[in-house]
Amino acid sequence: MPETAPGAVTTASPPRDSALEPLSNPVFRMLWFTWLAANTTMWMNDVSSAWLMTTIAPSPLWVALVQSASTLPVFFLGLPSGALADILDRKRYFMATQFWVAMVAVVLCGVILADEMTAPLLLALTFANGVGLAMRWPVFAAIIPEVVPRAQLAQALALNGIAMNGSRIIGPLLAGAIIAGAGSAYVFVLNAVLSLVAGFTIMRWRREHHESPLGRERLTSAMRVGVQFVRQSSRMRAILLRIALFFLHSTAQLALLPLVARGLPGGAASTYTILLASMGSGAIVAALNMPRIRAALPLQRLLLVGMTLQALGTLGVAYAPALWLAVPAMIVSGAAWISVANSLTVAAQMALPDWVRARGMSIYQICIMGATASGAAFWGQIATVFSVRDALSVAAFSGVFLMVVAQRLVVDRGTEEDLTPSQVIRVPDIPRPPESGRIRLCVEYLIDPAQNQAFLAVMQESRRSRLQQGALDWQLLHDVSDPTRYVEQVTDESWTEHLRRFDRLTAADALLRDRRLAFHTGDGPPRVMRYVVMQD
Repeated sequence: MPETAPGAVTTASPPRDSALEPLSNPVFRMLWFTWLAANTTMWMNDVSSAWLMTTIAPSPLWVALVQSASTLPVFFLGLPSGALADILDRKRYFMATQFWVAMVAVVLCGVILADEMTAPLLLALTFANGVGLAMRWPVFAAIIPEVVPRAQLAQALALNGIAMNGSRIIGPLLAGAIIAGAGSAYVFVLNAVLSLVAGFTIMRWRREHHESPLGRERLTSAMRVGVQFVRQSSRMRAILLRIALFFLHSTAQLALLPLVARGLPGGAASTYTILLASMGSGAIVAALNMPRIRAALPLQRLLLVGMTLQALGTLGVAYAPALWLAVPAMIVSGAAWISVANSLTVAAQMALPDWVRARGMSIYQICIMGATASGAAFWGQIATVFSVRDALSVAAFSGVFLMVVAQRLVVDRGTEEDLTPSQVIRVPDIPRPPESGRIRLCVEYLIDPAQNQAFLAVMQESRRSRLQQGALDWQLLHDVSDPTRYVEQVTDESWTEHLRRFDRLTAADALLRDRRLAFHTGDGPPRVMRYVVMQD
């Protein structure tokens, strides 16, 4: 037992492996409260804008377009925002998104107070606010692994889930109280204040940003490389399929919840609020217990259990004869939702190296939003043709069935790789590097014919690795006159992009290189040649 001086004061800290452990990190704590404030303003903005539209243009179409205007920027700007977050200083970029949201809130407030608000203008300003939301999510997702140890990443992301679900409860309640007491304009005043406070809080963070000596990537090239990395990663493809399936089916419950609430005995707006709060409460309780849940269940089993519980919660809400029976079902759904979403988000973060993290997470976000939007429209149509209960039943059963099929047919065989940066390969020193033109790298291997199949299997992994790093093309040639001679050809966009691939090497890439070189039977290392492509 450690000795403590008499009268000494000890500072309590969360126990190791506690769900709250990341909050002992002052930088993460600052970012967490910033994220809570940012999401609270988002929900306040959504509620206030939708309510304002009901007074300006009460048509269901105009009211529904408010939600579309706030989510469309994710589809248009999701990938560019991820690329910018990987190119620019993430601290300044995150700070700028907060100031942008504050500026939009000030404009909204001013227009309302001047009594000049129209339905098209409200949609335009809602879209502008959505731009800020779309731009900030990838950079925040990329920052978190920087500030917490890898072992605490799951807890940190679960805490972010608590912030999101807590804001889902706090935001609408604050907005409703302010609208009732002072009017919609003052909701946007509070939004502006909270966003400015968040922006200035981020400004105080002393984060080091190291500019690459190669300069910044071009936006179009950065976007291409981000998409290419995800396409070549079997792990990311499996994760995206599972998260899309989950949100495609689980969104039926949220999309049709207003109709479920109205159909319950005494159903009113307060009924809908209680059901939403119940779901948020279930998510918060599960998030606090995520370390235990993840320790008890491997990822694939957790996904099946989570999808099954989500389906049971959906069926419980669909067939509940009274509110007191629907509330437990929503609590179960909330717990299932955060368990699946958190586990897949952690898996995605673990599958992405830092240099492409924001781009990868932006694609992950686009996948979620696309599945949510298309799922809401699809299940809404099913409910229109048949009934709300039928739509929720089909969503519940088909969701579990398709998740089982996905687990069997699209197996996540990807192992967790060491993605820490590696400088094991020496950067080529060229006296006069080419200023333009594509670069073709040729590596000559001499292989024992008896090892051909094993070598080809390793080279298939090398193909994925080279393309993940940003190469335009990859080929493996076999000499028809010499069965021992293979030539690997890798094409890069330019000399600068060729050099960038050296910066993107990870410990896993270095290990793969060692496996590749182990097959070479030549007296010296493989012969390496670099050419400028003059004609193609």
